[in-house]
Amino acid sequence: MSVKWGVIGCGGIADRRTIPEGVIPAKNAKLIAVMDVDRNKLKEVSQKYQVRAYSTEEKLLNDKEIEAIYIATPVYLHAQQTILAARAGKHILCEKAMALTIKDCQNMINVCRENKVKLGIGLMMRYHAYHRKAQEMVNQGLLGKIVFCRAQLSCWYPDIKGAWRQIPELGGGGSLIDMGSHGIDVLETIIGSKVKEVSCFIDTLAHHYPVEDTAVVIVRFDNDTLGVADNCFSIPDASSQNRLEIYGTKGSILAEGTVGQSPGGQMWAYLGKKTKGYDAQQRRETSSTREEITVLSVNMYQAEIEDFSRCIEEDLPPSVSGEDGLWNQKIVLACYKSATRGKAVTVD
Repeated sequence: MSVKWGVIGCGGIADRRTIPEGVIPAKNAKLIAVMDVDRNKLKEVSQKYQVRAYSTEEKLLNDKEIEAIYIATPVYLHAQQTILAARAGKHILCEKAMALTIKDCQNMINVCRENKVKLGIGLMMRYHAYHRKAQEMVNQGLLGKIVFCRAQLSCWYPDIKGAWRQIPELGGGGSLIDMGSHGIDVLETIIGSKVKEVSCFIDTLAHHYPVEDTAVVIVRFDNDTLGVADNCFSIPDASSQNRLEIYGTKGSILAEGTVGQSPGGQMWAYLGKKTKGYDAQQRRETSSTREEITVLSVNMYQAEIEDFSRCIEEDLPPSVSGEDGLWNQKIVLACYKSATRGKAVTVD
């Protein structure tokens, strides 16, 4: 059987990625209908996939065949649309950022719980095959105690009139909330520890919109590992390798091209075999192995849709839950607070 899906906000990421790469090829999902306020985009997407088209959320949610809703609208709309969908008895997969405020995030969780529907959040980079392999290696202790980690995600995003990601009231911020949220979540997932403290620097260095185009976050995790998430709208795409770095007392994992929307990339493990000899001149004999890690490529969007559909079919809690989205937003808002105050901020 297939879970029957509707999409609210069918332009943007929905049409670029989640519908063609996620819903359409998913083995346990079927696209039934799409909705958008842009009539031209609505007509284009509905005809492309040969599905029903609705011009309002209410009309889509009144479609009794639809069981699950994917919400891919600007962030400021997420809370109200999630609540409407929950009250209509639909399960919801909502894109990150979950909402603009902690209050809205918590309200989304509460209303979904009251209406006995599932709420998932689109932190799809957890499904990347290389990230899962890195998590496995860390869990096996192959890197020893993790002491430092880094996730880089950058692109070139110039001034575009009306672009909601460049309007703070619509998106909640710039590169930090849009991309840094993913990097922080990936690091937490791989090393298996939550962020407890952040120090953040943001600025608009290349463009002219009122949100940041450049951000660097220094994090301390519950296990005292230190980390960095750097994210920019101010670096040409070809110049950013979107690196992932995990360093431990027994070795490291270094990757390029895994932090992002594509399933590819490369990853290497540098595992120390022995370290002996150390004197005041810091001379020491070391040996290590460099091993290229190979994995079976997985499309993150297909994995995300199939996983959420399976949770509906088998009545399981979502793998990436509303609580996960709430926590991620708490970290992001703590980062903005740190940048404003010029000091470290505890996440709680």
